[in-house]
Amino acid sequence: MNDKIDKRLRAERFRERLVQAMRERGLSQSALSRRVGVDRSTISQLLTGSGARLPNAQVVAECAAALGVSADWLLSLTDRPESAADVLANSLTLTEAPRALVDEQIFQWHVEAQGYKIRHVPAGLPDMLKTREMLEWEYSPHLGRTTQQAIGASEDRLEWMRKARSDYEIALPLYEMQAFAEGSGYYSTLPRDIRADQLDHFAAISTQLYPRLRFYLFDARQLFSAPVTIFGPLLAVLYLGRNYLAFRDTERIESFTDHFDNLVRQATISARNLPEHIDGLRALM
Repeated sequence: MNDKIDKRLRAERFRERLVQAMRERGLSQSALSRRVGVDRSTISQLLTGSGARLPNAQVVAECAAALGVSADWLLSLTDRPESAADVLANSLTLTEAPRALVDEQIFQWHVEAQGYKIRHVPAGLPDMLKTREMLEWEYSPHLGRTTQQAIGASEDRLEWMRKARSDYEIALPLYEMQAFAEGSGYYSTLPRDIRADQLDHFAAISTQLYPRLRFYLFDARQLFSAPVTIFGPLLAVLYLGRNYLAFRDTERIESFTDHFDNLVRQATISARNLPEHIDGLRALM
């Protein structure tokens, strides 16, 4: 709340919010006066006054602490009654990110955001678009003999994500797709036939699911992005490797959304041109 309001109106709102908070906490005037450390008559004056005068900062702060609300809310400087610590705790969380195809937390975020547009900058090629052979190659070093079970357990979730009512926009650096086609860097030990099948799968699925699935390639020499997923207007999740950093406050989500939309606007390869680009990479193999 940024609008300037009249002093008398602010004082009136202070009294209204003080009464509301006391009612919700089940506190009487006597109980609040004991917690704040003032006479009961002082609390009575705060509640029944009719002028434009507000209590001093110390009394406002003590009332806010006793009632579990923020002083800013009591003074109509915000419409959120939570304390700053509570607002931060609710808007920013750090969650463990296990090495898995689709871990429980990520899947629940996808379910929560069903029906919204999901914007995704993956750490590598997106798991939801990989062939089974590609998943086996990538996850076997970590999962060992349990790789097949893990892929089997995740297939229903991957299929759900592919068929969900959400629109997906994926932005990936050009060099990632180039390195994959060439079999260089991270993909140097990946057999050529698996790479060829995966490229064919990318081309086919991007055509089949367009425009519900739109895949863009951007030039990392001009733009940079950390791995991030924006689940509609609900939350934005940064991938840190071993943890997810999740934001639920509107300002942060809008900022990440603007960042992603800039990747799309400046993409070198658009979603419409992706199949043709992949065909070109395939021909060079």
